[in-house]
Amino acid sequence: MANIRELDPSASPLDYFGSELRRKREAAGMKQGELGSCIFCTGSLIGQIETARKVPTRDFAERVDAALMTDGLFSRLVGLVLRSQLPTWFQPYAEMEAKATYISTFQAQVVYGLLQTEEYARAVLGAPEPENLAELVAARMERQRILLRDRPPLVWVVLDEAVLYRPMGGREVMRNQLAHLLSLRSQRRVKLQVLPFSAGQHPGLPGAFNLLRFDDDPDIVYTEDFIQGHMTANPDSVSEGCLHYDQLQAAALSVQDSAALIARVMEERYGDQSEADSRDVA
Repeated sequence: MANIRELDPSASPLDYFGSELRRKREAAGMKQGELGSCIFCTGSLIGQIETARKVPTRDFAERVDAALMTDGLFSRLVGLVLRSQLPTWFQPYAEMEAKATYISTFQAQVVYGLLQTEEYARAVLGAPEPENLAELVAARMERQRILLRDRPPLVWVVLDEAVLYRPMGGREVMRNQLAHLLSLRSQRRVKLQVLPFSAGQHPGLPGAFNLLRFDDDPDIVYTEDFIQGHMTANPDSVSEGCLHYDQLQAAALSVQDSAALIARVMEERYGDQSEADSRDVA
C-alpha cells in the first residue's frame, strides 16, 4: 500500500491519468499486480503511474484500454499527458501545430521534429542532458501522430545541407534518419527540399522558423532562441516570414534533387565503412 496516495485529478494531465487508472482498476476488481500481469508489466509500474510518479507510454495506455475494456479512454488521455511533458514555453506551439492544415519550416541545425526518428530525437534532446529525457522523446514521438490522421496537414520542409552532415547520435543513427527522410517520399503530404551550400547567403541565415496555416484562424510564424519560443499572428511578421520562405524554396534543390543528395550523403558519409576502418587499423 506504500504507493497509495491521494491525487488531485485537476492538478495535471498526469495526475488525472493516474487517478483514472486507479479508479478503473479498482472498479474492475483488480490489484496492481494482476493488472500488471495482464499488460506485461510489473505491479510496481502500475503503482508508479497511478501515483503520477512515472509517465505512461502510448503502448501502456493502449494495453490498459484492452485489459480494462475502457473504450480508448487511456489512449485518448495519454496524448494530453505526453504533451504536458514538453517544455512549458513550447506547449502553446505544439497545440497550434496539431491544429494546422499547412506547416512550412526552415531548419538550419537539425531535422524538423515531426520528421525525426526516435534515436535521432534522443540525440538532439539529450544534448543538454535533461533528467526527463525519456519523457521528452516520447512527447516528440507523440507530436508526429498528426501525420497519421485521416486528414494530415501538408508539411513542407526546407533543410539546410549542413543538417545532413551534422552527426547527431553517430553513424547508424544518422543513416537511419536520412533513410527515414527518403521514405517520406511515399507520403503525398510531406515535401522535403535541401538548401545547398552553393546557395550562399540566404534569408534563413538568422535561424530556423516555422509558418502555420489554419482553415479558420490567422496564420502564425514561430521562432526560437536558446531560452524560449516566440509565436505571433502579426500580419507584417507573417508576411515577412512567407516572403523569406518563398525565397528559400526558390533557392533550394527540387524535391527530386534533394532526395538524390540525401541518398548520396547517406551512402558516402554514413554507409558501411567496415572495410575502410579495417584498412585504417592495418
